[in-house]
Formats: sequence, structure tokens, C-alpha cells
Amino acid sequence: QVQLVESGGGLVQAGGSLRLSCAASGRTFSRYIMGWFRQAPGKEREFVGSITRSADSTSYAYSVEGRFTMASDNAKNTVYLHLKSLKPEDTAVYYCAAKSSMIVSRRERDYNYWGQGTQVTVSS
Repeated sequence: QVQLVESGGGLVQAGGSLRLSCAASGRTFSRYIMGWFRQAPGKEREFVGSITRSADSTSYAYSVEGRFTMASDNAKNTVYLHLKSLKPEDTAVYYCAAKSSMIVSRRERDYNYWGQGTQVTVSS
């Protein structure tokens, strides 16, 4: 089992920035992909971004590309999601997820492990 714990969410004004963290523990895979998803009230959970453990490949949703950036610290088993130029429509619960194969995916069902989520609220 892999346990994922997100942190760093909060309330921020439009145009502001936040950094979310996802700490992984338990069984670790030598090669896996970490992803971030988000779910806004009344909407389905959607892909935000993904990063390989080696951090040599990232992928972002069109709606966040250029504003959000993922980074990985393998020594700490932690991945980060840097959010900048935040908009009210970025308000959501942000989830960290892990998938145990190296095939890049934006599909929620391909991810094996999930964190509990952290709330990000952007005020206008």
C-alpha cells in the first residue's frame, strides 16, 4: 500500500499563489507516476497534471498550463504542485494520486492510490 498525504491548501485571493505538497509513504515503487486532480463543487474530478519520478516528463491540463508547475523531490518522497495566477475557477479540492506503471495517463481510473485531498479556495 501507498499512503499519500496532501497539504498546503488554503484561501487565497485571485492572482495569488500556493504550493501544494504530497508526501508518499509505505510501499514505494521504483518507477511510478504522480498526478494531481481536482474536483470543484458540483463537478466531476478532473486531471490537473502528472510527473514521472525522474521528473523528466510532465503533463498539464490545458486550463492550468503555464500557471501550474509540478516538481518532485525523490529524497523526500514528495511531489509539489505550484499554483500561480490563481483564478476563482481554480477553487476545488485538490487530490494527489499515484499510478504504479510508467504509462502516462490523464484518466482517473488509471491511478491506484489517492490522498484525502486539500481544499483550495480562490476569492475574487
